[in-house]
Amino acid sequence: MKIKQLFLSFLIILLPVTVHAMAPDLSLKDLNGSERPLSQYIGQGKWTVLVIWAEDCEVCNAEIETYDFFHEERKDKDAQILGVSVDGWDKIKLARDFVKRHNLSFPNLLIEPDMNEILKLGGGNFVGTPTIYIYTPDGEIVASQAGAVPINIIEDFIKSWEKK
Repeated sequence: MKIKQLFLSFLIILLPVTVHAMAPDLSLKDLNGSERPLSQYIGQGKWTVLVIWAEDCEVCNAEIETYDFFHEERKDKDAQILGVSVDGWDKIKLARDFVKRHNLSFPNLLIEPDMNEILKLGGGNFVGTPTIYIYTPDGEIVASQAGAVPINIIEDFIKSWEKK
């Protein structure tokens, strides 16, 4: 139990972003090809957990459904998931297959696999997929983490932030 608590504390230490910034003014295509501004999802009065994924990412494939459960539990309350695939338009069929295979209910957008574009999503902290960014209900990015983040860590982070 002590090792688990140490691990959880370590993750929480890594999550906070040192420079707080508002969500980027950026539009991405949804999986049907329609342009969607990020402001349609972020800064709309709910916490937004942005999950950057790729269809061939083993960790993404293993963990993405846990984020869908979080989304289903909280979307009508205080938080939501927004997925962003870095597969690019050339691999749209693979991205669509990923969403279908995992039966994802949260919205998913597509960004080209261009580091300059991807960096715009989270204030310059992107190592690979999956990457998690957490935005406040007002649209301020307050946390980022490369790698999958357990849902209970995200929930604890949100609770601790709300107590500030």
